[in-house]
Amino acid sequence: MTLGLWDMALYAGALFILFITPGPVWLAVMARTLSGGAGAALPLAAGVVVGDVLWSLLAVLGVSWVVGAFDGFMTVLKLVAVVTFAGMGVMLIRNASRSIVADSRLTRPGMWAGFMAGLAAILGNPKAILFYMGVLPGFFDLGQVTPGDIAVIVVLSAIVPFVGNMGMALFLDRVRRLMTSPTALRRTNLASGGLLILVAVVIAVT
Repeated sequence: MTLGLWDMALYAGALFILFITPGPVWLAVMARTLSGGAGAALPLAAGVVVGDVLWSLLAVLGVSWVVGAFDGFMTVLKLVAVVTFAGMGVMLIRNASRSIVADSRLTRPGMWAGFMAGLAAILGNPKAILFYMGVLPGFFDLGQVTPGDIAVIVVLSAIVPFVGNMGMALFLDRVRRLMTSPTALRRTNLASGGLLILVAVVIAVT
């Protein structure tokens, strides 16, 4: 295996940045979790994993062939990766307040519907396509990768988004359970009421 810990950490960090960028999958995970708990979000997350595996494998194998056929292509790919990341960053900053468009197909109930929705979301997501086909090659020397390297890249591409999606689902499920508990609801209302009264007092004395 030719990949070092730094290579893997850098790529995992890029995957995490991709995950925390809000998109339709976020809305689907939230909607499914709030309506049916974390278990309802699991099929969707599994579908996303399959899509991530397919995209990363296609990117590595396809670009490896191109790199083997054309000298100097890795330099071009690294430049593309730099420009793509910078462009994504600028676009996110410029559109920081834009709302996310929900797709009702992503929130359709049922395990199979959830799995297919996750798969469709990642396979048809321009952000994912741009990342795997344009950015991933910039992290590794794909002309030198071994089967072990490819396995590591694919596993990272699957694990990071899955952990992120399920972590979000588990957090939302916890919040959902607390807010549907009569005791938690009463405490929340008491705390909110107390804060509102405090605000009123502050306004009155200032």
